[in-house]
Amino acid sequence: MVSIHKSTSFKGRIISILSFLLLAFLLGSGNYASQEDHAAYVRKNYTKYEHYIPMRDGVRLFTAVYVPNDQTQKYPILMFRTPYSVYPYGANNYKEQLGPSEHFDHEGYIFVFQDVRGRLMSEGHFVNMTPHKDNKTDETHIDESTDTYDTVEWCIKNIARNNGRVGQWGISYPGFYTAAGMIDSHPALKAVSPQAPIADWFWDDFHHHGAFFLPHAFNFLSVFGKPRPDPSTEFPDQFDHGTPDGYKFFLELGPLKNANERYFKGEIDFWNKTVEHPNYDDFWKMRNILPHLKNIKCAVMTVGGWFDAEDLYGPLKIYQHAEKNNPGIFNMLVMGPWAHGHWNFTDGQKLGSIDFGFKTSRYYQEHIQLPFFNHYLKNKGEHNLPEAYVFETGANRWRTFETWPPRLEERNLYCHAKEKLAFCEPQTQEDVFDEYISDPAKPVPYTEDIAIGMTQAYMTDDQRFAARRPDVLVYQTDILDEDLTIAGPIMAELWVSTSGTASDWIVKIVDVFPDDLGLDVPWFRPSKESADKGLEGYHMMVRSEVIRGRFRNSYENPEPFEPDKPTKVSFELQDICHTFKRGHRFQVQIQSTWFPLVDRNPQKYVPNIFRAEEDDFIKTTQRLYRSKAHPTHIKIGVLKK
Repeated sequence: MVSIHKSTSFKGRIISILSFLLLAFLLGSGNYASQEDHAAYVRKNYTKYEHYIPMRDGVRLFTAVYVPNDQTQKYPILMFRTPYSVYPYGANNYKEQLGPSEHFDHEGYIFVFQDVRGRLMSEGHFVNMTPHKDNKTDETHIDESTDTYDTVEWCIKNIARNNGRVGQWGISYPGFYTAAGMIDSHPALKAVSPQAPIADWFWDDFHHHGAFFLPHAFNFLSVFGKPRPDPSTEFPDQFDHGTPDGYKFFLELGPLKNANERYFKGEIDFWNKTVEHPNYDDFWKMRNILPHLKNIKCAVMTVGGWFDAEDLYGPLKIYQHAEKNNPGIFNMLVMGPWAHGHWNFTDGQKLGSIDFGFKTSRYYQEHIQLPFFNHYLKNKGEHNLPEAYVFETGANRWRTFETWPPRLEERNLYCHAKEKLAFCEPQTQEDVFDEYISDPAKPVPYTEDIAIGMTQAYMTDDQRFAARRPDVLVYQTDILDEDLTIAGPIMAELWVSTSGTASDWIVKIVDVFPDDLGLDVPWFRPSKESADKGLEGYHMMVRSEVIRGRFRNSYENPEPFEPDKPTKVSFELQDICHTFKRGHRFQVQIQSTWFPLVDRNPQKYVPNIFRAEEDDFIKTTQRLYRSKAHPTHIKIGVLKK
């Protein structure tokens, strides 16, 4: 969620402020001799200007502009709108890098950075995920689309030596501003790239199928959510947890109502709004950008990471809706083997213990991102980019497709007795099941690491620690005798019951490596830090998701479970492109707690979990059914050879 354009002096300060995300948008992956050399290049070859650009309602937005010193040609404009600061401020203080990668700085662009309305040095009132209005009959109505339009209009008319073409990009929250900016796009806006964009905070970042991502929301809003009464160049102070142990901190926090009583004191407006709106009501629907992705006239390249713990939903859904609602435009999807923003501030070769074999980020920067903007903003290079540029994990290679998802064979993997997972349906007439005790006082941790928030690598973590717990069910295939490549969305169709009246259900898809690492796994290279952990039999999580069971039939109108009654719970786990290699196993883990990544469900139905009391939290017996009448299974799409 948090992406901040790089400046070395600012980097340390902003990481300390938002350390829980470890994502101060550290642009650049060291492709050149040194950051010092590149910073000197920027200062030598660009001149910086600062402006207050007026919007149609009179509010002025603070904007920094870097113009190439070369006066022999005209340049396109590349714009970045952010709620996280256009630091450093002052006409004599320069960013060390201007473009999405250093290549852009050497290529030559006019770079525009803008504090969005109500943030840092811009005037006006800030609204999270500004609601969009399609029919602007009132000329005074403003949203992020109109602010983008007005900014483009001003830049085209007032920045010297521009070629009349504008591009926009941004990662995470700036990705949302990019997606919003392409709606009813200005004629001069020719190419945009929403990267890890937020689409809807009931699905990205803060909620997944209604389950609340506790440390992510708490840690982010404890800093970003503080009010800004006047324009300022400074971020609020970091929240002091008093411990690096998030499991300990959030367990001792107790019910969510204690967050305001102990820490926020009612001062974090968006936390208060989240508490007041536990269901998918109009408050959240107004902040969903997806229905409004229409009248897009520019080329679009949406970028995401398969292991983006924050915004996986956003890029996939924004690509889909832009494709559906805007026939005829160039609209492509890029999905790489990355955590949040890693394509811009790491070389992309490793994530946690996984080594993908080559520098995937640099490949993307040089062969996908730069050619996209150069073609549409400079008429440079042939247009040979595909509809979908997707990294196939497991096989460790880039793939191109004419459509996404590609053509697939739909298959079901069913849960059977003795922890078996197989393509054949269960034939047992008797209503058999597996069960476990779910205790919110001792929830299943989401990672073995000690962390105050959501770790970047948890989506590839070894899951053996969870598989050994009695409150986690495990099902796996026999050893695969040939490669199995799955792509597109995964669906979980569970038949479950609970002895309580409320429950969460977590499903994890795991690639189980052979005990002999020499068996057909050349793509797996343990990182130096984890080489002594005994990685034979590594259980690599490749996809995971949670649903708050009360929302199984409706996100608007939750309902309790009937105790001990077999109930169908179906939900999407998001897309994937992964090969389970010959000699591996396909494993599914199912559980009801995932702490502190997801807040604890009391397991006793209460209308608003944010207001639950301590005695609402109860132990329950959870059952998963695997009979002919109630066949729990995972729907996958198999990519044919």
